Amino acid sequence: MMTTMKPLRVGYPAALAAELVALFPQGIELVAIPSKPEGTIEIDVWVPPPAAVLGQRVWPHLLGVKVALSLMAGTEWLTELVGPGVTVCNAQGAHSISTSEWTLSVILAMLKYLPFYGRLQQAGDWPSRRLASQTYAEIHDDHRAQFPPILQEELHGKRVLIVGYGDIGQHIERLLMPFGVEITRVARSARTEPRVHPVQELDGLLPGAEIVVLILPHTPATHGLIGAAQLALMPQGALLVNAARGPIVQTDALVAALNAGRIRAALDVTDPEPLPAEHPLWQCPNLLITPHVAGSTPEFSPRSVRIAAGQIGRLLRGEALVNVVQLGAPE
Repeated sequence: MMTTMKPLRVGYPAALAAELVALFPQGIELVAIPSKPEGTIEIDVWVPPPAAVLGQRVWPHLLGVKVALSLMAGTEWLTELVGPGVTVCNAQGAHSISTSEWTLSVILAMLKYLPFYGRLQQAGDWPSRRLASQTYAEIHDDHRAQFPPILQEELHGKRVLIVGYGDIGQHIERLLMPFGVEITRVARSARTEPRVHPVQELDGLLPGAEIVVLILPHTPATHGLIGAAQLALMPQGALLVNAARGPIVQTDALVAALNAGRIRAALDVTDPEPLPAEHPLWQCPNLLITPHVAGSTPEFSPRSVRIAAGQIGRLLRGEALVNVVQLGAPE
């Protein structure tokens, strides 16, 4: 644990609003770090900017950092940047609400064909709503005569596979349960209460999942976790939702599966990212893309700064940090 007679020097992004800076506890020395530092800056604790590119630009100018308090739940780039000598904590819970709400929203949007009806609205075309029944038939390879025509689908009763059962995954489950869905959980390791399957069983679970939600960290073990073999295991017309990281899904395999009419997808993250304007993923059918916005709400920044402030309070009181994803070398 860090002990010093000097005030704890805490570096934070200079772009942080004054009302957010005021959330940090008393008894520390706050150091505003510009996005383009010109010299070296000595601090004990670093609250890095949320964007990796900004943090990578700042890090070479910092000296003495012992603890890095991420404002985000994901810390892949941060642990790689600061190395093993720095304790790194994530902001677990900072965007659990926003990301889980995004997940529920896109599931409903896809099942209620809102992208399709949005196009009809732009065209002022009421009669073409009948094409929704044709869309349903093609998605599910179900060409039975339907009367009245199918104009949307129900979430109720769907089998949902949540891959990644941390704080956000648990929030997603809580939002989905009132809809009468059947939840199956997957995480890095098995648990008994509630039952969570190890990721090694994923392939065996995919054939029974009508909706697959990805909300797990990007690590060497999860890179490319969902490829052509896994997409082929999903039922015809199943919905893949990626609220995690783009490289968890093999993009070429996803493009092929979408263009073949095998599955549907809703993505907040892609690989590559940002997704170039000419990328074939933009043109795939049965796909909803948002540009990595799931965690971004007006409530996110205050929530994440309060989490960082709480961690600084723990340091001042000599208490153990929480949400530690990497324990740095002791002094």
